[in-house]
Amino acid sequence: MLNTACKAVGITANIGTHSMRKTFGYHHYKQFKDIAMLQMIFNHTNPSVTLRYIGIAQDEIDNSYRQFVL
Repeated sequence: MLNTACKAVGITANIGTHSMRKTFGYHHYKQFKDIAMLQMIFNHTNPSVTLRYIGIAQDEIDNSYRQFVL
């Protein structure tokens, strides 16, 4: 159903419920900065797993490169 809806609005990426779960986690973290809560929501064993899962580590690395000035 999600892929059908995406195609109807011109989104060609393969979107599924897992994509929605990760997107929820990413935006929840950006809004509340509460990794412990997300860890419980996702039933992960530790915070580093949750951060990696939602892509925050890579996002912060990319951000640091963009902001770096000599």
